[in-house]
Amino acid sequence: MLFSPVLLVITIFFAILGFWASSRLKSVFKKYSKVPLLSGMTGKDVALKMLNDNGIYDVQVISVPGKLTDHYNPTNRTVNLSPDVYNGSNISAAAVAAHECGHALQHAQGYAPLQFRSKIVPVVQYSHNILNFLYLGMIFLAFSYSLYNQALLAIIICQAIITLFSLITLPVEFDASQRALAWINGTGVTNRDGLQKASTALKWAASTYVIAALASIATLLFYVMRYMGASDD
Repeated sequence: MLFSPVLLVITIFFAILGFWASSRLKSVFKKYSKVPLLSGMTGKDVALKMLNDNGIYDVQVISVPGKLTDHYNPTNRTVNLSPDVYNGSNISAAAVAAHECGHALQHAQGYAPLQFRSKIVPVVQYSHNILNFLYLGMIFLAFSYSLYNQALLAIIICQAIITLFSLITLPVEFDASQRALAWINGTGVTNRDGLQKASTALKWAASTYVIAALASIATLLFYVMRYMGASDD
């Protein structure tokens, strides 16, 4: 059987862990959104200043709907900030805005992990689509040993691509946060206490990527062991 109690336990465990980290992240960001930024700058101001301080003038800073929807788009070179971050003048807004600008710096400087991640995005999306098809197909292939093994191998390949993407995301996110904190520390946007709070907020954000990567690795190992077990039968 493709689906087993082991996979169910793995899924539930990481789902709970992910929910806890996400809830903690939202709580921390909400808490620090009530801590005013001493400079009085909004997230938009922080983003523009960080970009300009690093000689980047061709990246737009725009507002996008939603909460925690902040991201950098390398395709159209835009730093996209949620309304709370774009208009907010607090520690959370500054931390998020600077972090997303960290990605813009990576892009401008040709940071290899970001370039690699961007290139494999289409392959990852394709792998997700194939997995959905394979999961459905495995129901009808359970009675064919040969086809079952072939489908299981295809699942492993798709999951391996997704896992690779999760792993390469880690240095990209950690590096963007390091760039953000170094810039905040060097500009006097906030004081030492504010810098520490910004660091805490970004660490919780990073934890969600770590958990996602661990979940992906665990899922991949499960299918590899399942395939090896089936091959030995």
